[in-house]
Amino acid sequence: MSTPARLSRAALGTLPPECRPQIDPAALRPRIVHLGIGAFHRAHQAALTETAEAQHGGGWGIAGISQRSRSVVDTLRPQDGLYSLTLREPAGPRTRVVGSVTEVLHAADAERLTGLIASPDVTVITTTVTEKGYRRDPVSGGLAWDDPGVRSDLAGAPAPVTVIGQLAAGLRARRHTGAPLSVAPCDNMADNGSVVRRLVQEFVAAAPWHDRDRLLEWIDSSVGFPSTVVDRIVPATGEADRRTAAAALGLRDEGAVVAEPFTQWVLQDSFAADRPRWESAGAQLVADVAPYQMMKLRLLNGSHSLLACLGLAAGCRTVADAMDTPWGEPAVRAYAAEVAQSLASASDLDIPAYVDSLLSRFANHAMDHRLAQIATDSSLKIPERWLAALRDLRSAGLQTPVLTTALATWARHTRDGQLDDPAADRLRRAWQSPQDGAIRELLRTLGAPDLAEDSAFVAEVDGRVGALDRGSRAWFTG
Repeated sequence: MSTPARLSRAALGTLPPECRPQIDPAALRPRIVHLGIGAFHRAHQAALTETAEAQHGGGWGIAGISQRSRSVVDTLRPQDGLYSLTLREPAGPRTRVVGSVTEVLHAADAERLTGLIASPDVTVITTTVTEKGYRRDPVSGGLAWDDPGVRSDLAGAPAPVTVIGQLAAGLRARRHTGAPLSVAPCDNMADNGSVVRRLVQEFVAAAPWHDRDRLLEWIDSSVGFPSTVVDRIVPATGEADRRTAAAALGLRDEGAVVAEPFTQWVLQDSFAADRPRWESAGAQLVADVAPYQMMKLRLLNGSHSLLACLGLAAGCRTVADAMDTPWGEPAVRAYAAEVAQSLASASDLDIPAYVDSLLSRFANHAMDHRLAQIATDSSLKIPERWLAALRDLRSAGLQTPVLTTALATWARHTRDGQLDDPAADRLRRAWQSPQDGAIRELLRTLGAPDLAEDSAFVAEVDGRVGALDRGSRAWFTG
């Protein structure tokens, strides 16, 4: 059997009509710069941008920047930026080609990246670089001054290696045009717009630039940092997914991505310059994203982390596998019932319906959402997913048995699991501490010295680690 031709602009005419891009890719130009062009961006923001472009125009093409590996550049360039998105619908997969990405480059091409950010034609920068990509200090929440990449960028590296360094260099060049710009981070961080604004300002203030004061004034007056909430489960693409895409397209697609049918994008309506009409593609423009952000981080992301720790310990591979166990749904419901008490500011949202939708999404075996993928970088995820709610509930005088045991499930994972985590060495070393010292050191690694010094809390977490070791799951059955 001959190998199918590869997806490209020249081959678009051979696609079945239902699989073709919603727009003519040749009619677009770079108007958005996206830092971190991985699978999630291509399955989420890029797809919604194409739908908005199809309805309203504007030439909204995306220049996608790969931060680390060159593989996405090598994959998408031969395909002219085209790739397929397959939705794993209950009735079967549905595949279409997305054409909103007009250019793909690596961050090492610093001159081109800075030129794009400086271009007045570009009015939006979006980012999906995961929590660790912002190089934050876990305690202060500001820039991690001891990070080698931050130090290198501040010393004047010709090609900034950090996203914050890239933004600062680009904004410095853009100031001379005077054109306003919006930077919209799309990662799971509470108040992510304000976080990125702070990090950029801290970097600029510390840079050895003669114009840094004028740059800070211009950023304050001309650059918007809207906060966002993004939600769509995007599993890692496997060979079977590429075969599914090829069968639908009649073409080989090395850049195929897959996703669940559900998608959510909530954006703070505080853009400083022109933007696509994403609301026509289903996005929500709101004055305050905090209630949506808190509900998503604490309920969806938090229960994902819980299932990952419990499921991996039980030999489960995917979220749906964990949901098939006798304890899967009860664990999520118990967790959600406790955490929901911390969501008073989300009173206008239908939390019970949201939890029901989570259970339905989690049970979808077609998603093949790997628990190991969710468990990655857990030391950066747990503080916002669990600790924020735990502190809120404790300060209100409420009991937190489920969150305390959730921390115990994570502690066991750091002891027994294969860790893909920037703090992996420190997490493993914590278990060399005597008595309850491991729990204290784990909490310090999470940026929670207050909890680490609470002897009663530490003892409770330590006791629940032992209970889990004995196979007890009474904590969610009452």
